[in-house]
Amino acid sequence: MGYDDFDRRHTPAVCAPAAVKFLIAGGFGVGKTTMVGAISEIEPLRTEEFLTVASLGVDDIAGVGDKDATTVAMDFGRITVSSDLVVYLFGTPGQERFWFMWDDLVHGALGAVVIADTRRLRTSFGSIDFFENRGIPFVVCVNNFDGHQDRTVSEIRSALDLDPQIPILMGDLRQRSVSRDVLLALVDYLEAAQA
Repeated sequence: MGYDDFDRRHTPAVCAPAAVKFLIAGGFGVGKTTMVGAISEIEPLRTEEFLTVASLGVDDIAGVGDKDATTVAMDFGRITVSSDLVVYLFGTPGQERFWFMWDDLVHGALGAVVIADTRRLRTSFGSIDFFENRGIPFVVCVNNFDGHQDRTVSEIRSALDLDPQIPILMGDLRQRSVSRDVLLALVDYLEAAQA
């Protein structure tokens, strides 16, 4: 009997839970880190660094003047749905200068959430184009900061030029229940696409 045969016969079968990977994307300062932090069951891995004068003229901070840090690689969170299913969340960096990392982060992703800010809808175009070009299903969530909602769903759909079947949700992503509902909408959308 060789070593490999011994190892197979004496190692108990361990069934790892199925893993699902979702990306959380959007422009600079729209709430990606906030969403991962609101819904993750573990303390999220964050790769935030303080904004410095070196980013002046490079990062557009219009509309997010009080923001003092930014994600430079990714955010990572986890949700254990059951003993058979774990969801991994990967928040992407929002600035265009970090988009090269998205190509690595997208590997194995079943779907994505694109977070939008109605004060700066144009920052959503890069994320939407990225997922459309790669055939990755996504939903859009408009992050209503402090309950502020200044556009309707139809206005947002038109402004972002989204297909009618792509779900658009609205809510304050600092609330765990809102982040949960956004992920459930993504799951429903993925299931409907498989039917």
